[in-house]
Amino acid sequence: MTTVEPTITPLIVPVSLDADDAADFRACAALNRQICDELVGLPDLASTAEQMLPGWQDQTDALHRGFVARIDGQIVGMMTIYIALEDEAHAIEFDLLVPREHWGQGIEDALLAQAEAEARVHDRNVLQTWTLHRPEGAERMLVPRTKWGRIPATPLSDLVESDGYVLEQVERNSEYDLHSDPAPLRAALTDASAFAGPDYRVLEWDMPTPPELRDGFADVLARLSTDAPSGDMDFAEESWDADRVARREARILSSGQAVSVVAVQHVPTGELVAYNELVIAADRTGVTEQYGTLVRKDHRGHRLGTIVKCANLLRWRELMPHSTVVSTFNAEENRPMLSINEAIGFVPVSYAGAWQKMI
Repeated sequence: MTTVEPTITPLIVPVSLDADDAADFRACAALNRQICDELVGLPDLASTAEQMLPGWQDQTDALHRGFVARIDGQIVGMMTIYIALEDEAHAIEFDLLVPREHWGQGIEDALLAQAEAEARVHDRNVLQTWTLHRPEGAERMLVPRTKWGRIPATPLSDLVESDGYVLEQVERNSEYDLHSDPAPLRAALTDASAFAGPDYRVLEWDMPTPPELRDGFADVLARLSTDAPSGDMDFAEESWDADRVARREARILSSGQAVSVVAVQHVPTGELVAYNELVIAADRTGVTEQYGTLVRKDHRGHRLGTIVKCANLLRWRELMPHSTVVSTFNAEENRPMLSINEAIGFVPVSYAGAWQKMI
């Protein structure tokens, strides 16, 4: 296939999706959905433009950057970049978006070089990206440095591997049928609650988080960056407070999304020690996404993960009766959480590879 040097320009962040300069931003979201569909048949893994825009407009807590690749005026690829702002952050995270019809023309190479250039601009020495994979075998299977899980090689994984990226981790994408028999959820919740005992109680709320819970919720959200299994991926410890919780929730809710949170409070201390979030876009008939699920390291072994997941799924079935499935990602080495998922009816539908390169 002929190689043509694309023109690469920054992605404009519009004031609204109806603005005159919003076409590229809408195209970015559409392209992401197209590629998720091409790669694994799951377009809803990608956020809609409505979901994306608030986070790109308010960059108080993290930077978002984008680039558009064109040949003869036609969009042939894009890239989105996320940059954490914590003092100890060393990495940029990016998604390379080149559809099948334009792959192999040099566009992906140009965008990959742009990602590295952007890392240097922001004085970062680590690049991170993720590849999507179908749950099937192939002639060449890739095993991460964690040694947990494996994924079939794809053109994108071949590209980043050849450029010096290391496969650090494999994540499993699982789905739960929201219209299945809820009896296993109820049984698991009853058993786990009895096992946990009276030192733990369940709290439930619809976002926004009640003001009196924001500090505690901030603390458990911060633990996601340190307590969740991440292999050797270089993630900075995130700094959270009540104000950051409020900003995050304002961004989420301004796009019409709805969020249910179930948390576990440790009664003797009053601290929140586990949580689960379920999120759906303005279209309440679509796929539900699980955002965070975490049990603090110092409170593991009490079946709190089962409690927050089962309680929220049962709650969600009543809140959003027309949503079809819940989609979630978990590290393959996170066997305790995967065991919970499998026991209550989640099934694997795709996989993701986490790649990292030091520069």
